[in-house]
Amino acid sequence: MIAVKEKLKDSSLFRKLYIADLFFCNIAFLQIPAYVLLVFLFVWGLGLVIYNQRVNNTFFKLRFGLWVGAFLVFSLLSIIINFSATILYSLIMFIHVLVCFFVFYGMHTEPNFDFRSELYSMARFIVYVTTVANIIGIFCLMFGIRFEWYWIKFTIYENRFTGVYVNPNLLGFVSVVSIVCCHMLYKEKLMKSVFQPRVSKIWIFTCIATNLFSLILCDSNASLVLALAYAIVYLIYIFFADKTGLSASKIIFKIIALVVVGAFLASSALMLRTICQTGFSVVLSKTNSIISVIMGDEDITSGISSVETGNPQEKKDVTFGHENKNIDSGRFKLWKESINLFKISPFIGISNGNIVFYSEEYSNGVLNYSYHKSDLHNGYLTILVSTGIIGFLLFGIFGFRFAKHSAQHLFLQKKTFRNDVYPCLFAFLFAYLIYAMFEKALLYDISFMVMWFWLMMGYMSCYIAKFEPMLETQYLFHRKRLTRTLL
Repeated sequence: MIAVKEKLKDSSLFRKLYIADLFFCNIAFLQIPAYVLLVFLFVWGLGLVIYNQRVNNTFFKLRFGLWVGAFLVFSLLSIIINFSATILYSLIMFIHVLVCFFVFYGMHTEPNFDFRSELYSMARFIVYVTTVANIIGIFCLMFGIRFEWYWIKFTIYENRFTGVYVNPNLLGFVSVVSIVCCHMLYKEKLMKSVFQPRVSKIWIFTCIATNLFSLILCDSNASLVLALAYAIVYLIYIFFADKTGLSASKIIFKIIALVVVGAFLASSALMLRTICQTGFSVVLSKTNSIISVIMGDEDITSGISSVETGNPQEKKDVTFGHENKNIDSGRFKLWKESINLFKISPFIGISNGNIVFYSEEYSNGVLNYSYHKSDLHNGYLTILVSTGIIGFLLFGIFGFRFAKHSAQHLFLQKKTFRNDVYPCLFAFLFAYLIYAMFEKALLYDISFMVMWFWLMMGYMSCYIAKFEPMLETQYLFHRKRLTRTLL
């Protein structure tokens, strides 16, 4: 019993299990048990928020915690003022935000915490599990195993490859995360600083290959933007983090080179995706024809489709492109609706739980309680509508302060980080800020993509805390008052 209690106090163990469970929430057939377990983990997370504050004094040690505290106060104020039938949902989201800030981002306040070891464990888990999941999905795709069963659309979702995941956009995001993890595991300093079993190069190369394949065939535009942004930001670091100094001519030359390389990467990625989708569509069609002949023209999944759904899926040629040819995929309509919701309470916001409720009651009813229309699909608009101008500005100040310190340590430190994971974390977080403009991301969503963002922010905060050891002893006024850390 004592051992169990000690485990319940382990924030690192919680983060590992929470991330793993949220990942399996995206896997077909594992989604329901994963969501059941998530309820217990969520309660555990709330308990850790309280425990860490009581034992570690988390808030008063939190980097830029003053802005976090102010944001939380106005978020709670928005919930109270906009009291409605969805108050429970708003409170759940508020607890979720607490977990993001105090358990994930606040990991740098934990004494004697080995963040490199946890980062290595997380990256290794992602590499192993995504590689296996992709191999299964690709195998099923090649042998024509695809069907619909209630909400699960196995291997093909609206003409796009989804593999064993429940949505192709989730597959796209996980693919980018996996490639970034492979990049981090290749860093020499990380490998030397942990005492855990090494990930072999065969696993890493297989992971990269299968995830690139999945990223191309899932046709997720937002995920492709995330991957390109990551590559470009990392190149910016390589170009400009020159410890020998940069002259004006060198800066101009590198800017021009960076623009050319960025344009080449973007155009090449789009061209490669189109060519691969077209080519593999032909290969898949021929493979399925051969399998049909071998199986005697019998659909091996027709029994499942007809019995469970009563609507057998037609075996038509798959092109791996969006069936909806609108480039915004309906997002413009959601973003226009956010303007009407923002006007209801521009300064305090309407609280996150009321977004769908107020859309149906006081606006055009564009939003409803469904997977695709229960969110504004823009992390910034969601925060603005939920907490108003005041909350949005407070969150923005926190983000700006964090980004400023992160960039300073990356570009102004005398030592280089090329052999460390710090540039990878910085590049991913910056790329994610662009990605958040198009997806249910950034804060108000209990999902793998949101919590992975806060996990990366937590590791970055550990670097900041490591580089600024003197901030703990500097005070704004005099001793026993607010520390400079909070600002």
